Amino acid sequence: MRNKVMIASISTLASIALLSSNVAHSAKSDDKAPPPASKFDMSHWKITLPTDDNGDGKPDEIMVAKMKKFSHPDFFYLNDQGAMVFASPNKAPSTKNSSNTRSELRYMLRGKNTRLKTHGPENNFAVEARKDSDKFGSVGGKMEATVAVNHVAKNSANPKAKAAYSTVVGQIHATKYSNNKGGFGWGNEPIKIFYKKWPGHEMGSVFWTYERNLAKDDPNRTDIDYPVFGNSWKSDKDPGEKGIALNEEFSYTINVHRNTMYLTFTNERHGTVTFKKSLVSNVDANGKVDKFDNRYSYGGDTLYFKAGNYNQCSVKKGTGGLWSAGCAGTGDWATDKANGDYSQSTFTKLIVGDSTPPNIASK
Repeated sequence: MRNKVMIASISTLASIALLSSNVAHSAKSDDKAPPPASKFDMSHWKITLPTDDNGDGKPDEIMVAKMKKFSHPDFFYLNDQGAMVFASPNKAPSTKNSSNTRSELRYMLRGKNTRLKTHGPENNFAVEARKDSDKFGSVGGKMEATVAVNHVAKNSANPKAKAAYSTVVGQIHATKYSNNKGGFGWGNEPIKIFYKKWPGHEMGSVFWTYERNLAKDDPNRTDIDYPVFGNSWKSDKDPGEKGIALNEEFSYTINVHRNTMYLTFTNERHGTVTFKKSLVSNVDANGKVDKFDNRYSYGGDTLYFKAGNYNQCSVKKGTGGLWSAGCAGTGDWATDKANGDYSQSTFTKLIVGDSTPPNIASK
């Protein structure tokens, strides 16, 4: 990947017990508390926060140029072990096209060079088959992370909503185009990595979804789920030992090489699980043709990586079976944290770089 960034890896094999006792600690209250950039290279990331400190009615964004010194004592900081913590309440400012709040990084291939447009090709990546892929900042790319989810929101008025009690810790997003005549640019996500844990369950589940690359008003536009450790969002059963506990680390790699997305998930107890999905055809991750998907998947899209904590427990109410979880929240952080109305994740590794040929047989 051009402008390749190797982000510092720390304590990737930290024990569950250590995480359980320490990951939720707040950043130090004094101004000398080290920012995440003191341990992780933030030179190609910006962050969206669940705040609106400037009062413009939008979530605050901290651009790359300010990330070196930036931290937030509640939503983005280093814990006592030097791991990077992201937290987001259920009720807070959200982005234009989402009812979910987030404390989430967005990878910027341009770095600090704001002369290049955020959604322009130089700041994003594409698959090799795209006819103008040579104009992009990268052809493909790879993101590697080690993460533990510390908390997911507990209180939902619509617990049957698939997104209830869950958060997203990594994704690839496509940009929206003003002209969709080519069949692309809908702003969908070829992958979102979820952690979901029902209240009362000892274990949660890790799964990923692929969103059919169709227009928003297309009834077939939906997320196809693939369980990794435990269940997917279709089940309300406790996954038991097959699942992942809160504060238990797992690792993921999203490797878009040439025209294919290769996924690797690893956990100390469960070992490794792999998948592959073509991003230029409507063959799904099980090797079957999905007749409802975009015939060319995301082959004509502009893509970028995101990582952090994208809280899926929206306060939005309704009858929708997917996103309208109707989760509790007051908008006051101290109150919502005390009530368990937030989500939080902690990263001990985050690396973005060039794609690599797959060296593990895919599931």
